[in-house]
Amino acid sequence: MEKSKTGFQTKVLAEIIVFAALSAVLYVFRPFTLPFGGSITLGSMVPVVWLSLRRGVYAGVIAGAIFGILAFFIDVMLVGASNVIATPIQAVLEYPVAFGVLGLAGIFKKESVASAISGLSLAAFVRFLIHYFVGVYVWYNVYAFPPEWGQYLWPAIYNGSFLAVEFIISAILIAILVKKGTLKYAF
Repeated sequence: MEKSKTGFQTKVLAEIIVFAALSAVLYVFRPFTLPFGGSITLGSMVPVVWLSLRRGVYAGVIAGAIFGILAFFIDVMLVGASNVIATPIQAVLEYPVAFGVLGLAGIFKKESVASAISGLSLAAFVRFLIHYFVGVYVWYNVYAFPPEWGQYLWPAIYNGSFLAVEFIISAILIAILVKKGTLKYAF
């Protein structure tokens, strides 16, 4: 197998691109979108998490970061730039970084449902923490959220509302994929 300069096999590089693109396609289909970004999708985290479970953290983080960049452009086109971009650092944190951490699921590489759900849980929780941090330190200062909600409570409610549902959808899909043995397929 031919290796690239990064040490990846050509096959793995192709998988990274395909699974990042598949995540982006699933990201477009969203039954619900919040006004300042954040959506419930049809399992857009699943392809990147599946790839990271199969190929490891590094491949998953790369695919997740590519997915994040694609998600940024999708959100700008669908939601509008003024609603998803407050500052350049916020855009970097909430897109390539927050989506890149989906690759952390690869820490749990065993082919069991419990291991896969643990990986997804870790990845989704770290993604939540990044969105929460940006909500506390960027979004709260950009928009005058109700003071009774507080600077620390509002971002938890806002980001938790869509990420919890997104996690449940993804957990169901990952469990199905693991039970079907898709991590064992060699292509």
